[in-house]
Amino acid sequence: LGWAPCPGQPPGATTALLASGPDGEMLWLDVTHRPGQAPWVRLMGRYLLPPCKQRWHTCAAFLPQGGLLVCGDRRGSLLLFPCSSSPEWAVESAGIADGGTSPVSEDTSSGSEPSCLSHKGALPLEAPLSMLFGLHGKMGVTSVTCHGGYIYSTGRDGCFHQLRLQGQQLEVLRKHRPCKGLQWIEELRFTPDGDLLVLGFHADNFVVWSSRTGENLHCIPCGGGHRSWSYCSNASAEAFAFVKCGDVMLYHREAEPCEQQVLLESLHGREIACVRRLGAVEVPGHATLNIFVTGSEDTTACVLALSKCSRAAMPLTRLSDHISSVRALALASPVGPGDEGFGDEGLCTLLFSAGGRAQIECYRLLCAGDPASESAVACQVIHVASHRLDKHWERKKNRHKLVKMDPETRYMSLSVVPGTSSEQLPAPWKFLAAACSDGSVRVFGLLEAARKLVLVAESFHHQRCVLKVEAFLHTRAGGERHLLCSAATDGSVAFWDITSPITDATDALHRAEGEIQPLALGTPLLTIMAHSCGVNSLHIRETPEGQYLVASGSDDGSIHICLLEVALGRGEAMAGTCLRVLERVARPCAHAAHVTGIRVLRPDLLISASVDQRLTLWRRGPGGLDALSTTFFHVPDLAELDCWEVAEAGGELRYYCVLCGRGLEML
Repeated sequence: LGWAPCPGQPPGATTALLASGPDGEMLWLDVTHRPGQAPWVRLMGRYLLPPCKQRWHTCAAFLPQGGLLVCGDRRGSLLLFPCSSSPEWAVESAGIADGGTSPVSEDTSSGSEPSCLSHKGALPLEAPLSMLFGLHGKMGVTSVTCHGGYIYSTGRDGCFHQLRLQGQQLEVLRKHRPCKGLQWIEELRFTPDGDLLVLGFHADNFVVWSSRTGENLHCIPCGGGHRSWSYCSNASAEAFAFVKCGDVMLYHREAEPCEQQVLLESLHGREIACVRRLGAVEVPGHATLNIFVTGSEDTTACVLALSKCSRAAMPLTRLSDHISSVRALALASPVGPGDEGFGDEGLCTLLFSAGGRAQIECYRLLCAGDPASESAVACQVIHVASHRLDKHWERKKNRHKLVKMDPETRYMSLSVVPGTSSEQLPAPWKFLAAACSDGSVRVFGLLEAARKLVLVAESFHHQRCVLKVEAFLHTRAGGERHLLCSAATDGSVAFWDITSPITDATDALHRAEGEIQPLALGTPLLTIMAHSCGVNSLHIRETPEGQYLVASGSDDGSIHICLLEVALGRGEAMAGTCLRVLERVARPCAHAAHVTGIRVLRPDLLISASVDQRLTLWRRGPGGLDALSTTFFHVPDLAELDCWEVAEAGGELRYYCVLCGRGLEML
């Protein structure tokens, strides 16, 4: 049995009672309370739950859109059913209602009264319109809530999901794992000040966890979640009641003034490993806001808005799908206007994040100005796909008897391969290159419509940890070539032509419907020993002449620049690609520590950043690199640098930089 607020009725007047019975049949009964009389019961609908071992519902809610009922079952599935409380439906059910709504006098035996269930066969048995089977694992769904146009579900798998309704189908937008150890999430509460409270059980304690502060507000020892309970709170007090050993226990506490004052909110709990700028959002009445994404060693990625006027960073949302550190980010350019009700002034892009445990996550980000919100920016996140190399390993039986190959593989760098939308196919694929700690360069294919991320090609040419990858597109008359640059811990920089592997993978994916064996990337076109040790920063920029400047920085503090020209091999146009090195420039001891960030701003201008906390601007000339200026920044242990240019009102071109490490700074 379960209660749910009745659609279209004031609270307390009529309540919907949902009852699960044999053979997976669930009944919707409207129960109206009448003082001094027996409740008035009317059968409104019959629904069929999907077959499973434990076939009953655990929670339900009527959607504000009307005509739809969403419920969760003991198997962890989320189901969407049609429902109607219209007068036409009531007329059809009038005979059924009359059969069980006669007032029951005190001296009348209930056994002589006809039941409304005796005529339930007059109503059709509805099947689900949409089903997400096993969304919350095998422990069951605990609650379903509607808020702000979205649907939220919780379960005993330690997660809660954010969903939306697309037509008459449920679509999962995101999965949240609020905190470690909170495996039994029972309910969500949305507060008037915008906080999201997660109610659940951690071991034998009842916990109220705040999504805003990321901490437990209350922890009450009650013995665990296998009991009846209820929680209520307001501005003056809070109460928690539960049943323990047959006794009803009450926990009550008066509200206390908060003595803790947050001087500066943190963006992450540990150092920031990577940063990318999405773009700028114009908000009426506010200064232009820059939108960034940061990834951290605390296993989360954060989308934040940064105003150069107020110098305040406002987190918009956090992505917590990773089980290990987030070390690399990549955006599928260009960052275009948003949709889904966000208007033409927003930002819409695909975000890839990767890091430890060989895990890649892909999201669709939609950001737009929202003057009504505290941050002045609304951010919607849709989880598109994910991939882990050991996914198949975890499904093996008796895997404890086998030796797992390199269980600690990490992705060190990501780069989206440009110009691979594959419009000639019914479903366009995007491709992503990854540098891996196990010595491989891997290429993945993403089919956003099917939410598939597939490994399509790989190579172990480097035989050591690959630190950086950078993909670029060479366009020529009659076709284009997809090129890839990779750099490893031995200081080598390799250049690949991945046009053929991508073409072959696209054809194979189309034929095999998204599942193929990884292809071979082949051998590099060219390998340059640019440094004496690991390459920590890499950037490529095309010159107006169609050549390519490749800049790299190393652990030894040196900077290396090479100018490449792409030429076709002899024979047919698709026979091969040749790379020629036109110029090489090296600047030893450019910095006093690791060079962890470098960007080519113009063919004659580049910028580098190092762990020595110096940001240096260099001019490239015939004689090599000349330092123009040096600026000291305040972020220790610099991990990465990102740059962009902005045309000011007077036509002046300005360059901005964002640096991350043990903090975040924009210059």
